[in-house]
Amino acid sequence: MVNNGPLNGVRVTEFTSAWAGPYATCLLGFLGAEIIKVESMQRPDHSRLLSFTTGKKFETVNESEIFNNLNLNKRSVSLNLKKPKAIEIAKKLVRVSDVVIENMRPGVVPRLGLGYDVLREIKPDIIYLSSSACGQTGPDREYIGYAPTFAALAGLPHITGYEDWPPSNFMGSIDLRSASTAAFAILSALYYHQQTGEGQYIDLASQEAIAAFAGDIFLDYVMNRNVQIRKGNKDAVMVPHNCYPCLGDDNWISIAVTNQEEWECLCRAMGKPELMDDDRFSDLSKRKANEEALDMIINEWTKNQDYYDVMRNLQDAGVAAAPSMTSEALFNDPHLKERGVFRQTDHPVIGKNWVIGPPWELSETPAALRSHGPLLGEHTDEIFQDYLGMSVEEIQALREEQVIY
Repeated sequence: MVNNGPLNGVRVTEFTSAWAGPYATCLLGFLGAEIIKVESMQRPDHSRLLSFTTGKKFETVNESEIFNNLNLNKRSVSLNLKKPKAIEIAKKLVRVSDVVIENMRPGVVPRLGLGYDVLREIKPDIIYLSSSACGQTGPDREYIGYAPTFAALAGLPHITGYEDWPPSNFMGSIDLRSASTAAFAILSALYYHQQTGEGQYIDLASQEAIAAFAGDIFLDYVMNRNVQIRKGNKDAVMVPHNCYPCLGDDNWISIAVTNQEEWECLCRAMGKPELMDDDRFSDLSKRKANEEALDMIINEWTKNQDYYDVMRNLQDAGVAAAPSMTSEALFNDPHLKERGVFRQTDHPVIGKNWVIGPPWELSETPAALRSHGPLLGEHTDEIFQDYLGMSVEEIQALREEQVIY
């Protein structure tokens, strides 16, 4: 496929694993950047071997659907970074790159000899992003982190769930949110480089990246000294605001009403115009005071209907409503199908594999899915010959020394 993406010509070398680092570069790859993933058989990316979210294990490093989804449009080279010669090769890759990203524990990459201070001597205008749980400075800098800990440190679990339940445990989507902020930061640095010719260092703390999405919680405390607690699906202002049962097993519809006009539209759509004159629900404050009774009335109306039918009925009436969709429902959703959200790649080991495509449509510089996630070290020879000028004999010798491994 021809690369007409807006980042065509940008080359990224990554030293990443798991989800937060790889998905950041996957997003850049969708936009046309060339992504070179530095890997090793000695310590392969754990997403090649295990899916934390599903518990599925993979027999070999090249059959993981999870890895394939997170590493589309990339090329892989294999280097054993415990070998000094491998570090020197990695530095040569940086010299021909525009961006470097790593998401190892703070201090690991500098100890390897690939920290920003070293690499900017090699490539003064390099853009270098370090992604970690708590950032590169501060007392918690060396804490190990995964999605549940990023979220907990950012305050989201404490406010998510029901009043009488413990805080919720967030999983992989938190990594992907951190990854999205990383990609945004790199785009900003690329724009700055375009204007000035200068590179820069980006210290991304996933804790802070996730906390940024809960700004209203912090503001409520700073301005009102109010510590918000878990309140299920209730909203401080909107009523009704909840998930309601629909026909079928564990099928639900989310309904949110913001004002009097929408409330009256809901009453008419439900075929219950008499609720508009019910003194319990005549204005917002009364609806809030009688929220439980109102939820029971809506439950009775929705429980024997298909959730798509409820959605269409309410949306046509001007009321915000949508199914609470399972993964199966998402995959089969006609709207998402028409927009091409789920696509298939031809993978040399997995075969036909469903993946999630670019999350945007750009009219002039299309985002694209050009290739499957790479096999480990699949492009080592090609990249080392074409970009670093190595001979076949040199590469073979490095394999025998397990520098390429």
